[in-house]
Amino acid sequence: MKEWMLSEAEGYEILAKYDIPVPKCKIVKSAEEAGDVAEGIGFPVVMKIVSPQIVHKSDAGGVVTSIGTKEGAQAAFNRIVSGAKEYNPDAKIDGVIIEEQADPGLELIIGGKTDPSFGKVITFGIGGTLVELLKDVTLRILPVTEDDARQMVREINSYPLISGYRGSKPKDEETLVKAIVDVCRFFEENEQVKEFDINPLRLYETGACAVDSRIIMTDVKKKVEKISRPDIPLEYFNPRSVAVIGASDEPTKMGYAVMHNLLHFPGQLYPVNNKRDTIQGLKAYASITDINAPVDLAVITVPAMHVPKVVEECGEKGVSIVVVITAGFKEMGENGKALEDRIVAIASKYGTRIVGPNCLGLIVPPRGLDTTYVHQSPKAGNIAFLSQSGAIVNTVVDWSLAEDIGFSAVVSVGNQSDLNFFDYLRWVERDPHTSAIIMYIEEINDGQAFMEVVSEVAKTKPVIAIKSGSSARGSLAAASHTGSLSGSYDVYMEAFRRSGVVSVHTLTGAFLAAEMLSHRKRYPVGTRAVVVTNAGGFAVLSSDYAERYGIDLITLPQDVIDELNSFLPDFWNKGNPVDLLGDASERRFEQTFEVLARHDDLWDMCFVVGFPNNILNSEQMANQILKLSESTEKRVICSLLGGDSMNRGRKILRQHSIPSFEELDFTFRVMGRVLWQQFRVRAPGLFN
Repeated sequence: MKEWMLSEAEGYEILAKYDIPVPKCKIVKSAEEAGDVAEGIGFPVVMKIVSPQIVHKSDAGGVVTSIGTKEGAQAAFNRIVSGAKEYNPDAKIDGVIIEEQADPGLELIIGGKTDPSFGKVITFGIGGTLVELLKDVTLRILPVTEDDARQMVREINSYPLISGYRGSKPKDEETLVKAIVDVCRFFEENEQVKEFDINPLRLYETGACAVDSRIIMTDVKKKVEKISRPDIPLEYFNPRSVAVIGASDEPTKMGYAVMHNLLHFPGQLYPVNNKRDTIQGLKAYASITDINAPVDLAVITVPAMHVPKVVEECGEKGVSIVVVITAGFKEMGENGKALEDRIVAIASKYGTRIVGPNCLGLIVPPRGLDTTYVHQSPKAGNIAFLSQSGAIVNTVVDWSLAEDIGFSAVVSVGNQSDLNFFDYLRWVERDPHTSAIIMYIEEINDGQAFMEVVSEVAKTKPVIAIKSGSSARGSLAAASHTGSLSGSYDVYMEAFRRSGVVSVHTLTGAFLAAEMLSHRKRYPVGTRAVVVTNAGGFAVLSSDYAERYGIDLITLPQDVIDELNSFLPDFWNKGNPVDLLGDASERRFEQTFEVLARHDDLWDMCFVVGFPNNILNSEQMANQILKLSESTEKRVICSLLGGDSMNRGRKILRQHSIPSFEELDFTFRVMGRVLWQQFRVRAPGLFN
């Protein structure tokens, strides 16, 4: 793939075609020419080095401003060229660009990059020389509407510098919004533009000017093929019969563990092993074709070299779906990829679908189906867990048993040679046992298709995602400011937000969010909150965490305070959080909740924070929380803090899809992530 960078003059020319304001300019090759051109443009002028190898011109002494004479322009040319050669002796110097000097203004950046998964992405924020230090930017995946552009402008932390700050006059926001829209149009309509940034775009009280631009081109046009394939029939994941190919009696072998976990399967189970007459107490068959009955699903654990033959036999047998546990395919290189392509071609010939290969397997607890080698099968529940990591699946299943969490489905997607995230999402979307979906994601190949599918699924069932790879490694060699500012992880976060996916950082947070969002009152309708607690210390911490994670604690109006005064002790705090004091009884909570329910037009969510004491046990508190939840359409979020003494209350709440968080900071952080997905809340601690 060939790449090249447009000269600044070429960049200005193409931007001007899209009504983006740019200065007069010209590239010169000699000091004498520099003097004549500068005089023609009109003083003062700015002169800059033109070199593909010098990204940050200022660092190389490649920028001279406020040149006011012909002689000054000639001297600046010589100084710039000699400085550039000293900075990078191997740099190719194409000349020096001379521009009319734009007036000082607020320095912003508008940039774009082509993300390998999601396509073209636009970035906007504070620009200039401190752009990477401040990193006050926001981004969108194209296409971008005028409303999107206006929201981008207003959501950066430095927006007050645009709207007017401490007596300064507001800048031309409408011109800025138009510039962002025009830049997006330029990026969309020019397929060969791979990456660019305009830094700075100077914004004035009236008008703007793109003072510097860097545009990287490529000769490769990425063809995006729209994925259109029918949904997998639900009965494929509800088999009546299962064959284990490579089943074993030896505990050290994969075929033993898989077979062992399937012994409780309520349908027909057929071990296949050409060296044994029986396996784990069941009659064994030399080949799947020797089974004199239909086989709906097959689990393959034989070595990779034998998998093509086995898949062929499964196809001949009429098996609908095979789970290939075996590794040794494309994850091992070109030879492995060729082997994987071969089994896909064989399966496609017969209409057989493939889970994996190189996966832990598939678990459908409501059906009693476990094709994996996990230590112990999970219990049935209403959460579907889809993971690109088998190790994560193993860990999550083990953890779920201790936490009393159940699943409707667990899928280790493996190499996704055939069935992929899209297919599994469509399955659990239609699955009546599934109320919420959690995804562990390492990489999505077709981001646009993913957004299309997951946004549809998220309309009916909440989707929570954990994305690995949030570190800054990999962005150090970025070719532009934009490349370092809008890393792949940031693009995933925007894709999730735009698609209605709730992103979280931890597995615990994912399951708590899934439990909470599986409730019929899934999302708050706003960011206004009230907190009720019987602990003064937790009231103070709740205020801190709410502010940190973008949750707005309302000010209680006087009429509500008067109602609470009628039954609360004289020395209650008369504010929000509502501190009912350590001696709060069940009746005190009940009366408080009744007042809040009558005035639920004031708030969008209610946080209830309790701790263990001898006056009010966790069961009593849980029952009052349930009464509050039933008396309002607003969302109730609970934190029953403490040890085992709170477990009874937590269990009651969980049975009604109201999870109880066991750490207060975590409660507000998870809720902040939900609000970010819904309302793009900007909070100082949300992404730390």
